[in-house]
Amino acid sequence: MAVADLIGAAVGVLLLVIVAYMLVGSTLSTAELVTSAQKAVTLQEETRLRTDFTIIEATKENEFTFNCTINNTGKEIISDFRHMDVIVYGRSTNDYQLYTYSDVVSPGTWTIVDRGNEVIHRSELDPGESYRIQVTTSGIGISPYWFQITTGNGVYASKML
Repeated sequence: MAVADLIGAAVGVLLLVIVAYMLVGSTLSTAELVTSAQKAVTLQEETRLRTDFTIIEATKENEFTFNCTINNTGKEIISDFRHMDVIVYGRSTNDYQLYTYSDVVSPGTWTIVDRGNEVIHRSELDPGESYRIQVTTSGIGISPYWFQITTGNGVYASKML
């Protein structure tokens, strides 16, 4: 019987070591995952803090279209235009409309019509550069009154027309 007790104790200790190994391994991998997520959030926040732009020269072309110039006044390159939105408040509709980026001028979208004299980083709005954008509203009677441009990381600027 002493041998059976000895084997049982050995198996018990072996199971305890295996469980401890699995517990420590999962704890370490969870800690690594949390640390990685915290680093990513910190980098994203730093990028957001360095991003800034201003809207200048906002003018209506007609009832459906308006243009403005955006100037990158921050320290980050603005390049993710597909994730930038323009929100327009219509005076006659008393409602907000969301306009997404498009490479071509079409109703219900905004597009870049003049990229200035870019030499470095084509199709990216470098610090100090300006782009002229055009917003084409989606219908009759929108009568744009106010608009806001929001970048993919949440930085925004607004202007009255």
